[in-house]
Amino acid sequence: MSTLAHTMMTAARSADSGLATPGELDRYPYAEAPGTDRGTGWDTAEPDLGRVGRRTAGSRGRGLHGQLVQQLGQMIVSGDLGADRPLVPEEIGQRFEVSRTVVRESLRVLEAKGLVSARPNVGTRVRPVSDWNLLDPDIIEWRAYGPQRDDQRRELSELRWTIEPLAARLAAGHGREDVQQRLTDMVEIMGHALGQGDALTFARADNEYHSLLIQVAGNRMLEHLSGIVSAALQVSGGPVTGCERPNETSLAHHARIVDALAGGDGAAAEAAMRQLLTVHPEVERVVPAPREH
Repeated sequence: MSTLAHTMMTAARSADSGLATPGELDRYPYAEAPGTDRGTGWDTAEPDLGRVGRRTAGSRGRGLHGQLVQQLGQMIVSGDLGADRPLVPEEIGQRFEVSRTVVRESLRVLEAKGLVSARPNVGTRVRPVSDWNLLDPDIIEWRAYGPQRDDQRRELSELRWTIEPLAARLAAGHGREDVQQRLTDMVEIMGHALGQGDALTFARADNEYHSLLIQVAGNRMLEHLSGIVSAALQVSGGPVTGCERPNETSLAHHARIVDALAGGDGAAAEAAMRQLLTVHPEVERVVPAPREH
């Protein structure tokens, strides 16, 4: 398997855990609330699910089910379906021309993400933002493409600036030669891609680089967050850092981190990561660059 094939191999996808078995579907409470308004209210939705071109990794490859999760998730995150809005399965099925099973499976996935709740005799309703799993990679992407894109941009920048310098420091204490070599390979691939003007290959190698670094930190809780960093690196309109704009300065910072890890210098690895994440002025307004001593 090539090194790039490992990209995002640990990214958390909570959609996987939200699927129901056939037996569970019949027990899931989607009773319509008494007095629920049965008006359509789906004027902003796209009726032809086959035309939904951009799908997240969490729901990719699952046909109508994955596309419905994507469509409803985007509508909830964008505010088109506001908090406490009732979601009637029959109405959704008719609007999007999908089966009752597809609707129920999709709603289960959205419930696992904290976007909706289902209660007997009450029905399924949209939950407030405070209940959402904002660390879910799908929700990260939906926010990045929605009205909250600026907030998502800032929050991801701040979160990465908190996670990755610590991971770089810890990784310096774990001298695994295989990971060290893979990180070196990623820097070489990024350098070649930069010379060729291949932004896609640069981004893929960069994604694996950061995932590997977090995994080798030796902290399982940090490793669990590698999916967040992976999602942050993928979404358009994500954090503006040296990683997002391939250039010689960004490449040099990546190489400095690898050198620091090879030398077991945690402080140097942490400082280089902070510089990598603050090389652009827009990020420096969010988190200041480290002082020079």
